Amino acid sequence: MKQYKIALLAGDGIGPEIMNEAIKVLKAVEKRHADVSFDLQEALFGAAAYFETGKAFPEKTIKICDEADAILKGTIGLSHEQSQKIPVDEQPERGALLPMRRRYNTFANFRPVYLPKELSFFSPLKEEVIGDGVDFMIIRELVGGLYFGEKKTGVDANGKRYVKELLEYDEEQIRAIVQVAFNTARSRKKVLHNIHKSNVLKSSVLWNEIVGEVGQDYPDVEVKHILVDAAATYLCLDPKQFDVMVMENMFGDILSDLGGGILGSLGLMPSACVGPEKSYYEPSHGSAPDIAGQNIANPYSMIGSVALMLDMSFGMKQEANNLWQAMQSVFAKGYCTPDLAKGRDVKLIKTDEFGDMVVLELEKMPV
Repeated sequence: MKQYKIALLAGDGIGPEIMNEAIKVLKAVEKRHADVSFDLQEALFGAAAYFETGKAFPEKTIKICDEADAILKGTIGLSHEQSQKIPVDEQPERGALLPMRRRYNTFANFRPVYLPKELSFFSPLKEEVIGDGVDFMIIRELVGGLYFGEKKTGVDANGKRYVKELLEYDEEQIRAIVQVAFNTARSRKKVLHNIHKSNVLKSSVLWNEIVGEVGQDYPDVEVKHILVDAAATYLCLDPKQFDVMVMENMFGDILSDLGGGILGSLGLMPSACVGPEKSYYEPSHGSAPDIAGQNIANPYSMIGSVALMLDMSFGMKQEANNLWQAMQSVFAKGYCTPDLAKGRDVKLIKTDEFGDMVVLELEKMPV
């Protein structure tokens, strides 16, 4: 029997609610596969961890994550007012998320922007733009660039406050993520959009040089270079032209959220953060503290992250595909949680009901 140890970091806001549905699905998958066992280890992370232990990423959680085969993470963060109760360096993103990325070198972030024709009603784009739906992958470098560079604040000789933040990449970092992107493109439609800002940033000049060098090993993959601001425009005007996009950290943060806008909600976008030895999986959306505890948040992105984990960490690709199909079947039958309904004529269900229905759909499928 294959046993996988999974660290479960429910996090803050709606995190515990949607994590419950992920656990429900994992137990259903385990039940369907007699040769697979999941050892689920729950741990505190984010603001919840800080208020209980004084650390956003406490030692006990680190130990559980170190020993896990994969990490499944919920949402983190609080309202602005609640965040002010936490020291700046222990606020969830700085005190927990970035340190976890650094510790496990989860340099490759995969964010699928997928909306089949049957669910195109979720998208705010016009029917003639969304067409038969969208299906492309944003690959973002996750442990370099401006977010991880040296940061300094102070007061200059004239008494003016200032801030300096360093954007830094070396060729090894760039080469690693670009190779991931080429391999992904090769496995799909063999087209790679390289997103950059080389007309302004020297970091993008080096980035493009490395893309050209790596590309020599992938003659079957067509590379299209596009400035990041133009890419933002084209994502709105003609998203179907894209299949695999690769970009540095901050560009990826911004454009992947735009991808969520194309879908109609970040609640429809899971993500995988992959390192050389360990990966973590998480919804792309925030913790939605305004609806926390109401059992109305859609767990699609959380359950989708389970699907990515099954595929990318555990090699259970067919069951991952089954899980995607099960979730989409719930929507296709006219059911939706209130947070995604937005006045549509749908049958409203709760967070836990969505999870129950996904499990029922999954159980109908052959193993």
